Amino acid sequence: MTRDELPLLLSMLDPFLDSGQITEVVDFLKGGKEATVFRCRAGNHFVAAKVYRPRKYRNFRDDADYQNGRVILSSRARRAVKNRTHFGKEVHQGLWVAAEYETQKLLFHANVSVPRPIATSGDAILMEWLGDDQGPAPQLKDVHLPPPLIRPTFQSLLRDVETLLSLNRIHGDLSPFNVLFWNDRPWLIDFPQAVDPRMNTNSFSLLQRDIDNLCRHFLSRYNYESNPMRIASELWSRFTRGHL
Repeated sequence: MTRDELPLLLSMLDPFLDSGQITEVVDFLKGGKEATVFRCRAGNHFVAAKVYRPRKYRNFRDDADYQNGRVILSSRARRAVKNRTHFGKEVHQGLWVAAEYETQKLLFHANVSVPRPIATSGDAILMEWLGDDQGPAPQLKDVHLPPPLIRPTFQSLLRDVETLLSLNRIHGDLSPFNVLFWNDRPWLIDFPQAVDPRMNTNSFSLLQRDIDNLCRHFLSRYNYESNPMRIASELWSRFTRGHL
């Protein structure tokens, strides 16, 4: 994040401040290529605000695998996205933010371990803060689980992947970087690239990659063996037969 970018990011939190959903922006975490997460105060507790980077600073990656099957009803918007005009990039980013917020709401109400979504303002998402006064919950990649928690954590992640699939969602970018560990359990985060497996022709490969990422992490970190291809194939078979 560049020095002149911070005021722009903070301005995207104005709708939450104006509405009283947050009362103070406390600090920010290290930003990624797409977004920066701020810790905010809402009364006597913290909330997290995920703010997507201003469009002029963002590097739009080739996201054809994720956008495949996504419906844009407006013909003008479809043409703009296809031609990558300025308006098209605004539509493009809006699709990602809206998809993340709606997916997170869907998963939260289905008792998947995700931060509770609170509100969205178009370029930002307000959600539950996972962490304490000292800082955020660590990413799974930075945690060394005690032996009694290795198997339960792995199984919890697979149950969440299965629940997502039963709700017609695949995370699409699941890895130890997109899982937080807090209160002895894993929490899934970052859903802008989630796909609907009924619509996206790349669904099985995305599901397989998600599961392979988790399995490889547990194998390399804990020597916990599993069969990612078998897990993904069995889940996909159950999904396509309507047995989830």
